[in-house]
Amino acid sequence: MSAALWCLVALPALAGGALLLAGRRAERAAPGTALVVAALVTVLAGLVAVTRPAVDAPFLAGARWGLAVDGLAALVVPTVAAVALLVLAYAATEIHRDRSRFHGLMLLFLAAVLLTATATTVPVLLVGWEVMGAMSYALIAHHWRRADAVTAGATAFLTTRLGDLGLYLAAGAALAGAGALDLAGLGALPAGWRDLAAAGVLAAGFGKAAQLPFSFWLSRAMLGPSPVSALLHSAAMVAMGGYLLVRLHPLLAATGWAVDVAAWGGALTALALGAVALAQADLKQLLAASTSAQLGYVVLGAAVAPAGAVVHLVAHAATKALLFLAAGAWLTALGTRRLSALRGAGRRYPLVGVTFAVGALALAGVPPLALWATKDEVLAGARERSPALYLVGLAGALLAALYAGRALGLILRPAPPDAKSGYDTERAGTRAVSVGQRLPLLPLAVGATVLGALALPPLSGIVAQTVGLGLAPPTRAAELALSGLLAVAGVALAVAAPARLSAPGWARRWLGLETAAHLLVVRPTLALARTLARFDDHVLDRAVHAVPRAVSVAAVGLARFDDAVLDEGVTATAGGTGRLAAVLARVDEQGVDAGVRRIAAQARRLGALARRPQTGLVHQYYVQVVVALAAAVLILLLAR
Repeated sequence: MSAALWCLVALPALAGGALLLAGRRAERAAPGTALVVAALVTVLAGLVAVTRPAVDAPFLAGARWGLAVDGLAALVVPTVAAVALLVLAYAATEIHRDRSRFHGLMLLFLAAVLLTATATTVPVLLVGWEVMGAMSYALIAHHWRRADAVTAGATAFLTTRLGDLGLYLAAGAALAGAGALDLAGLGALPAGWRDLAAAGVLAAGFGKAAQLPFSFWLSRAMLGPSPVSALLHSAAMVAMGGYLLVRLHPLLAATGWAVDVAAWGGALTALALGAVALAQADLKQLLAASTSAQLGYVVLGAAVAPAGAVVHLVAHAATKALLFLAAGAWLTALGTRRLSALRGAGRRYPLVGVTFAVGALALAGVPPLALWATKDEVLAGARERSPALYLVGLAGALLAALYAGRALGLILRPAPPDAKSGYDTERAGTRAVSVGQRLPLLPLAVGATVLGALALPPLSGIVAQTVGLGLAPPTRAAELALSGLLAVAGVALAVAAPARLSAPGWARRWLGLETAAHLLVVRPTLALARTLARFDDHVLDRAVHAVPRAVSVAAVGLARFDDAVLDEGVTATAGGTGRLAAVLARVDEQGVDAGVRRIAAQARRLGALARRPQTGLVHQYYVQVVVALAAAVLILLLAR
């Protein structure tokens, strides 16, 4: 079954890469290809959830390529795959431009999320985490011809990247403390390294899950296409921030302090971002703030009730995908996201209105819908940890009922006579919702209705044992009733008078978090950059420019030395050589050549003398021989 686990990640990655490489040649085939791949991935996700395979292969020194589907991943992986399939089915009729690029990026995004959910070692987790972040930037900035969309993608990417540095901090602590990079072993690190790893994990989880102080990037992410918002906010990147903290609950628990940081960070985010959601006049902005708030319960649960956190994450994935797709359908039809302009949209498009109502009531925590029981299981863990923590979580739940009820009240109210004047504020509406946009809403509405059963007995005990992170504290019937009554009361109040619900300006502006980030991070960074630029101009550049000047001066001096010394020396040497050559030439002509000529002349004279006795007469030769012999005899006689 390990082959199925390999295919679960490799299939969408390879298909997505192929669509990106094919480019415009795959424009027509891209939606169908993405749907087929997503359907196969969903089947594989169900298969691995049952068989629980694991992969262990060589990768890096000190770390293996580890993938596994344990009890926790067995709940999350099918959720991710199913939501991605429904979102891609919706996108097939929503996206009409650059479809091969869009669907290729979505499949790569899906592969990265699945890799993150099944990773068992830090390097594999980092691969999935990094690719997931890069794909989120590209998808949010899908409309790259618009400068605001590119800026939104960059804001999301850079903000989450700041938190992502924590994972590298955790990896360094794991190597230094144990020399190994297994996720399961982080909780057993020595005390100092364990604390450092926990701090890094908290930073990474808070950044991806849009918890305080990172929450503002979700607001900018709303400029991406509606299918991107639906997947990113429900079962993909934002959810993976909470999932990471649930996965590493043993590490948080081992430190002691990290549990409190996660618990209070999640609870305060649920409260503060609930106020932000209540203040929004834009439907997608309301849903974005609610995502941060609801992930606050996942982060809170990761600290005090891991099983409750998981089922809340799963139920929230179906609910939030449903709400974002419904908002996208209205944006396509009416060309607006403003709540005031969407008044009556639920009546004009009944199926979208009914499914949106189901999702909004589930988001509010109205019983017996999904987020009612799952949220209360998290609150039960908060109650055991601290009464104050429980009260903050309960206040956040009341705000959820108010903002969900406010949206529901405006959507379902009769449209005013001048409703059309508020249409087409973002783009030209089609005045129609296609079948492809409506069909994915139905299964998501079913999920938003029934998934809460995972948090109720007897399934809650089974889920807790499956997750394997400890049994959740029991949820009391009185607490369930109180939570349900608060949700119903909050929704009733908001539906009855949605216009009367108001919030201060700081809430409408997302707590001023982006402004604070500019003041505390961006401006100091720019000031530092300007200071370094001045230092570069006044010191480094001058030093760099001084070097060529010094080289130029040295070159001029060397040129003069060459002209005055070397060239003169070469010229003088050449003249002396010429004169010496002339002298040697005269010596050669007057001495050597003259001597050779005199020797040659003497040799010629001797030759002439030698030729004189050669007359050609034989008797003369004999006479000469006799004379010569006589002379020789005479000499011999005289010599005696």
